[in-house]
Amino acid sequence: MRSELRAVRTGGAPAVVDLTDECAEFVRSDGDGLLQVFVPHATAGIAILETGSGSDDDLLARLDELLPRDDRWRHRHGSPGHGRDHVVPAFLPPHASVPVLEGRLMLGTWQRICLVDTNADNPQRQVRLSFLPG
Repeated sequence: MRSELRAVRTGGAPAVVDLTDECAEFVRSDGDGLLQVFVPHATAGIAILETGSGSDDDLLARLDELLPRDDRWRHRHGSPGHGRDHVVPAFLPPHASVPVLEGRLMLGTWQRICLVDTNADNPQRQVRLSFLPG
């Protein structure tokens, strides 16, 4: 298995960061296998979705509705409402697996691999990309 840890800047606001091009470059010289994308953080997740058409903004808006940033959360360190960020990975897992054939990600036409980060307290993230040959 080949694995690398990559730095991703998400900024100081909730964000959906498209990692697809970086993932494609990571597997470009490989043959067949499986790409594993993992975010080693308790307040972020990985999603495969269409971006640029509003779906990324819709996702952040629905997370705000489903998990409001207010004082209802028992987990209370960080900025007000930060406890909800610790619940996000239960809805958006911290990982995704994508088949790779002949060094190409086998994503659908509009599918993109994205880091979803709702934690405004931590603008710098890490993502681990791992390739398992098959």
